[in-house]
Amino acid sequence: MNLFPVRLNEISGILLKRGETIAVAESVTSGLMQAAFSSAEGAISCYQGGITVYNLAQKYRHLDIEPIHAQACNCVSEKVAAEMALNVCRLFCSNWGIGITGYATPVPESGNEVFAWYAIGFKGEIKKTGKLIPHKDEPFNIQLFYCITVLNILHEIIA
Repeated sequence: MNLFPVRLNEISGILLKRGETIAVAESVTSGLMQAAFSSAEGAISCYQGGITVYNLAQKYRHLDIEPIHAQACNCVSEKVAAEMALNVCRLFCSNWGIGITGYATPVPESGNEVFAWYAIGFKGEIKKTGKLIPHKDEPFNIQLFYCITVLNILHEIIA
């Protein structure tokens, strides 16, 4: 069973050909991005690793997320995703970084909405950010939707 019906091998092939690397910082996807990249052909040479940071304290400690803004938005915003993407590059010494944060289930802090913010950075510059709004589904399927969508967007950017 292939959970990640995206062009992971194409992504890793492009990164390998260019001599570039990637790392991920995730919250709402809880390691799915890391699992996806680690399953790609050639991952050992282009995937630097990832980190799952699920709360403000960990996002601040490991990724230097600006805490006042993060606290005001429950760590879910375009700015937080961008900081995650850029700072994971520094943390893992990679060229590319992905940051994703959001909600897979409705909670009062989200206004009972389900959404995520993602950012893709390259060499200290944000290349793309966006807000993802899934159809109503089970939390795991929503997490998988976020992961697959961001991987497809990454493929469009680097292809």
